[in-house]
Amino acid sequence: MQLTMDEIINAVCLNIAERRQIRPTEVTVELLWDEEHGYSAEITVQGRSWYITEGALIEAIMRYLDQEYRLRVFPEQIRLDLTDEIIAHVAD
Repeated sequence: MQLTMDEIINAVCLNIAERRQIRPTEVTVELLWDEEHGYSAEITVQGRSWYITEGALIEAIMRYLDQEYRLRVFPEQIRLDLTDEIIAHVAD
């Protein structure tokens, strides 16, 4: 299974919204990759910004797969990849 960049962003928005008890539409996410930090995301909520690590991205994807697809996966089954955009490969 493969998740698109839009699905990863949705996963992060839903995860942050649930944790902060706000609407997902109040969360802005920009996925990032660089050689020093690897995969990360800049999160903005109500004018405040912070960064999350690859581990937090994986956690959000796991919760998304459980809630949206009823799939229980482990972190080692998810691999982020950079093609034209950031995608996630999910092993069976």
